[in-house]
Amino acid sequence: MPGFGLLRDTFDDGVVDPVLWSQSYGDPVESGGRARVPCTQGYAGLRSASIYTLAWSQVALRVWPPAAGGGAAIASCSILVLSDVPGTDAGFYVDPAQGAMGLYLRVGYADGSALFPAYDPVAHAWLRLREDAGTLHWETSPDGRSWTVLRTAVSPAWATQSNLSLLLEAHRDAGPDDVAQFDSLNITRPGRLAPTGRVLTGPRPSARRGSTVSGG
Repeated sequence: MPGFGLLRDTFDDGVVDPVLWSQSYGDPVESGGRARVPCTQGYAGLRSASIYTLAWSQVALRVWPPAAGGGAAIASCSILVLSDVPGTDAGFYVDPAQGAMGLYLRVGYADGSALFPAYDPVAHAWLRLREDAGTLHWETSPDGRSWTVLRTAVSPAWATQSNLSLLLEAHRDAGPDDVAQFDSLNITRPGRLAPTGRVLTGPRPSARRGSTVSGG
């Protein structure tokens, strides 16, 4: 039962690994040392196999969201740990078009306790969802070394399941096509990773339904 900390990818070889990312759609690629997920008026996603657990583990990566503009009200990327129940998930939603970031723990595509901090491309360059001793942590970092906790919540029961997957998705409602870019998935960087005694080895997500950045 591997934890998400064992899902690692540098995206350096120019090929989307068909084993790691077996449920992908919408033609994501690797180029220039990054994963590039098309951000169009359709949906594209890099999605892992459903074989992981979030218990005592993490998802951490560098994120470049799609460009805003072109009349788009939504130009977003989502970083979500998915359970086996549609709309039950946890993670981040970054939307430069709305200037906000959503921190979600959803059931039925909704989270009444979601937080929506203003998106800062420097302070929020790195994102991490971490589970530790029954608590989920949503964390950000400018450099992948020093992390700031933006939200915590009691871990849902599904976090211990062994059939979870990771989704990196992009979508926009208007404007020219673009890409969301990702790098260094669970690749350890020098320095202190987290203010915790345990060493880890490591806003409308799925915009088709659910909450928006401006609401619950």
